[in-house]
Amino acid sequence: MSDTESPIYEFAEYRLDAGRLMLWRVGEPIPLTPKVFDTLLLLVRRRGEILTKEELLQTIWPDTIVEENNLNQHISTLRRILGENRGENRFIATIPGRGYRFIPEVNTLFSRANGNGEENRKQVRIGVLPFENLGAGEEREYFADGLTEETIAILGQIDPQHFSAIGRTSIRAYKGTTKSLAEIGRELNATYLVESSLRGEGDRLRITSRLIRVSDQLQLWSSSYDSEPDSMLTLQRELSTAIAEQIRLTLSPDRLKAIGRRQTQNPAAYDLYLHGRHFWQQLTPQTTKRAIEYFTHATELDPNYALAWAGLADTFSTGPVNGDAPPHVVTPRARDAVTRALASDADLAEVQTSLGFLKFWLEWDWGAAIAAFRRAVELDPGFPMGHRMLGVVLSHAAQHDEAIECIRRARELDPLYVMHQSLSSQVAFAARDYDSAVRFGRHAVVVDPDFYIARVHLSQAYVELGEYDLALDHLNAAGRNGVNTKVIAMRGYIFGRTDRREEAQGVLNTLLSIAKERYVPAYCIAMVHLGLGELEEAMQWLERGYEARDVHMVFLPIDAKWDPIRSDPRFVRLLERCNFGV
Repeated sequence: MSDTESPIYEFAEYRLDAGRLMLWRVGEPIPLTPKVFDTLLLLVRRRGEILTKEELLQTIWPDTIVEENNLNQHISTLRRILGENRGENRFIATIPGRGYRFIPEVNTLFSRANGNGEENRKQVRIGVLPFENLGAGEEREYFADGLTEETIAILGQIDPQHFSAIGRTSIRAYKGTTKSLAEIGRELNATYLVESSLRGEGDRLRITSRLIRVSDQLQLWSSSYDSEPDSMLTLQRELSTAIAEQIRLTLSPDRLKAIGRRQTQNPAAYDLYLHGRHFWQQLTPQTTKRAIEYFTHATELDPNYALAWAGLADTFSTGPVNGDAPPHVVTPRARDAVTRALASDADLAEVQTSLGFLKFWLEWDWGAAIAAFRRAVELDPGFPMGHRMLGVVLSHAAQHDEAIECIRRARELDPLYVMHQSLSSQVAFAARDYDSAVRFGRHAVVVDPDFYIARVHLSQAYVELGEYDLALDHLNAAGRNGVNTKVIAMRGYIFGRTDRREEAQGVLNTLLSIAKERYVPAYCIAMVHLGLGELEEAMQWLERGYEARDVHMVFLPIDAKWDPIRSDPRFVRLLERCNFGV
C-alpha cells in the first residue's frame, strides 16, 4: 500500500486536520458543518493574506450563487467556536470593504498513513550542520563552507511544500560548537539534522554524512562518499537526494533536473565560485574585492555560469549601500552581470534576487524589483533572502502588512541570521512602529554586538522615541569597527536635533573632508543639515543626491526624519522625479 499524506495545521491550541475534515482543541474534537470547515480551512491555508468576500464565496460555493450573508454567518460561527470575543480579531480579522484575514501563526504538519493504517505526523524541517573539516587541510575550509551552503540550497528546492531547510546563516552559528545535537535541534526547531565531515585522503576527498532524528537522537542513515576533485559537482545532488529519500519524500524528476542545472560543469569554475561566496559573505570592502576577483574568474572559465554572474551582480549592486561605492561606477557593471545571469538561467532564485537588487537600489524601479523578488520566492519558497528583500521593498512602497509578513518568513527560514532581525527593525521603523523596531533591534544586537547595521537601525528607532542618549550609545558602538559615513552622519543629525550645534558642525566638516578623498553620499550630508534645521541646505544636498543617483534616496518616502520638509513642494517634486515606480 502506498503512503498517502494530507496536511494538518496547528494554531494556538487548535489542530485542523484537512484529511479527516476535523477540528481539534487540546485533543477534543469540535464538530463543524462541511461549509464552515471549508471556510476555516481556506483561511488557515492562506494565513496572513487578505481573502476577499468574492474569492471566499466562489471557492466555498463554486457552483452555487449564494448571498453574502451565508459567508458572514460562517465567519460568526467560527469566531464563536474559536472563543473569539466581539472586536478581538485574535483569529479572524475583518478588513473593512475587502474581506478577512487569518491572524495566528500556523505550523503545517503532515499526516501519513502507513501500511498498517496508522498515522505518523511530521513537520519536516531539516538543519544541515556545517561540514566539519577533518584533515582536508585549512585550504579546504572554503570548500567545506561551500558544500554546506549548496547542500542547504538543493535540499530546500526538493519539495518546498512539505520540506524546508534551515538557512545557511543560522546553521553557520553552530560551526565548531560544543552543543549537543539535542540542544541544536531544539534551538532550530528542526525535525532532522544532517551531520557531515570532510577528510582528505591523498588526491581524493571523503565525505561522511549521517541523518539524525532530533526527537530521539536516532541515527536513521549514514553513508560515505569518495570523490575526485572534478566529481564534486554531482556530490550535492547525490547527497541531498539520499537524505530526502530517507525522510520518505517524493522527488520530482523535473525538479531534480533543475537542481542539476544549478551548477557549472566546469570543476575549476565551481571552485572559484565557492571561493567567491566565501569572501562575499564576510561583507568587508577587502573581502568584497576578493569576491569580485573570484566570481570574475569563474565567469571567464564558464561564460554561462548563472550563479557566478549573480554573485558578481550582488557585489556591485550592494556596494553603494555597504561600502559607499560610487553608484555611477558600479551601476553599469551590475547591469551587465544581471543581464548575463538572466541569459544563462533566469529560473534560479539567486538570479531573480540579483535582478531585484539592481532594480531597487540602482535603477529605482520598485515595481520591477517587487516582481523579481516575488519570482525568486516562487522559484524557491525556502530562499530566505528572497523573502527578506521582498519585505524590504514592500516596506519602502508603504505596503507594510505584507512587508511584515515577508520579513517574518525570512526569520522563520533563517532564525539566527542577524540581518533578518536587523531588517525586521527597519521594516517596523518604516511602518512607524518604533517599539517593535527597538525590540527587533535589541534582538539583533544580542545575536551579534559587532554588527553595525543593527546598531544603526536600533539608533534610528530610539531617536523617534526621544531616547537620544541611547541612540548615540549605539552609534558610538557601531563606529568602533571603522569609519562609516552613515554612522557619522546619524551622529551629526542627533547632535543637531539636540541643539549640540558645534558638535553637529564638526560632523559636517568631517564628512566634507572625507569627500575630498572619496565618494560620500550626499544624503548623509543632507541629513546633518536637516538635524540642524538648515532646510535649504538639506534640500540642496538632496538635489545633489538625486544627480548622483545616491542609493540612500530610497529612504526618503518612508523615513520619519524627513517629515519636517515632507510637504515642501520642492521635496514633493524631488520624489516625483526619483520615480521609484510604485
